[in-house]
Amino acid sequence: MKLLISALEPSANAHLKPLFDRLGSVECAGIFSPEFGEPLYDSALFSTMGFVGVISKIPLAQKALKAMTELAADCDCVLLIDSPAFNIHLAKAIKKRYPSKKIIYYILPQVWAWKAKRIPVVEAYTDIQAVILPFEKKWWKHGCYVGHPLMEEIAEFKESVATEEIYAFLPGSRAGEIERIFPVFREAAAALSGRKLLIVPRHFDDAKVAKLYGETSGFEIVREAHDAIRAAKFAFVCSGTATLETALIGTPFVLAYRAKPLDYMIATRFVKLSFAGLANLIFQNEGLPPMHPEKIQADCTAQALIDCAQTANAHEFLERSRQLRHLLSGREYHIADLIRRNS
Repeated sequence: MKLLISALEPSANAHLKPLFDRLGSVECAGIFSPEFGEPLYDSALFSTMGFVGVISKIPLAQKALKAMTELAADCDCVLLIDSPAFNIHLAKAIKKRYPSKKIIYYILPQVWAWKAKRIPVVEAYTDIQAVILPFEKKWWKHGCYVGHPLMEEIAEFKESVATEEIYAFLPGSRAGEIERIFPVFREAAAALSGRKLLIVPRHFDDAKVAKLYGETSGFEIVREAHDAIRAAKFAFVCSGTATLETALIGTPFVLAYRAKPLDYMIATRFVKLSFAGLANLIFQNEGLPPMHPEKIQADCTAQALIDCAQTANAHEFLERSRQLRHLLSGREYHIADLIRRNS
C-alpha cells in the first residue's frame, strides 16, 4: 500500500506512529516528519503559530500543493490530518484531478469553533470524515467516529494521586509560544519547591533547547512527556494537544497561554468558545462543569499559576480523568481499518 500523507503539525505527526504500528507495511509519501521515512517536504517547514504567521508560509504552501497533487497519482489512498487551511485545498485539487482517488480526512476542521461553512466543502471533496471527538458527530453527520488517538498513544494512565513534590512544565513546541509562555513558567517554578521537569519535544537537541528556552537552571530536561506527566503532582501546560494528554493521564494541571495581541484579537473575534482546553469542551458538551482552570493572556501570570497548583484537588481530578476516558471510548471504527478498506 502506498499512502499519500499530509501531516503538517507536530501533533499530527505524533499520531502517525501508532497508526503505522497497526497498518504494518506501508509506503509513505507526502508531508510528514522524516522519522517516518523520506518525505516530499519535512513537516517542520510548515510550523507556524497564529493567524499572522500563516502569511509567510503561503509561497511554500502553493508549491507543496502542486507537488502533492502530482504525487497523488501513484498513491492508493490519501490521508489528510488536521491543518484545514492547507488540506482542504489539497483535497479539492486531488479530487478534481483524480475523481476516483479515495481521500480520508482524519482530525477534521474544528467547525464547532468556527467556519461551519467548511462542512459541505469537506464532504464534497473527501470520501471519509474520521471524527475523533464524540460531540463532533453533531456537525459531521456522515462522519465515522474513530475515537481520539491519544487513547491509544498513552501507554499508562494514573491510578493513584502523586504525593512527591514534582511539577511538570510543558511550554509547547513552537518557538513563538515557548518565547511567550516559558518566562512565566520559569517565574512560577522559582517559587515552588521540589523537582521541576521541563518537558521538551523529543527532536529538540541540547543546542536547540538552549536557544529556545534560554535559562533552564533549576529544571530537569526530559523528553518522555507521558512518563513525566504521570509522575508529576501538578502540571503547567501550554494550550494544545498536551492539555488533553495531561487530562487523560490524570495529573491536575492549569492551561496557560499567551498569544500575540493581534492574533488573540482576531481569534476572539471569530472563535466563539467558552473554553480553550479540549477536556473542558468535552465536559461542556456533556453538560458537566469544566475539568481544569485556564489562564489566558493577562490572566496568565506566575502567581495565578501557582495559586492553581496550590488549590488543586488531585483526588477529584483523578475521578474526572476516568470520566473523560469513558467519554472518549466506544469508537465505531479504527482509522487503520478505514485506510485499508479504501486503498
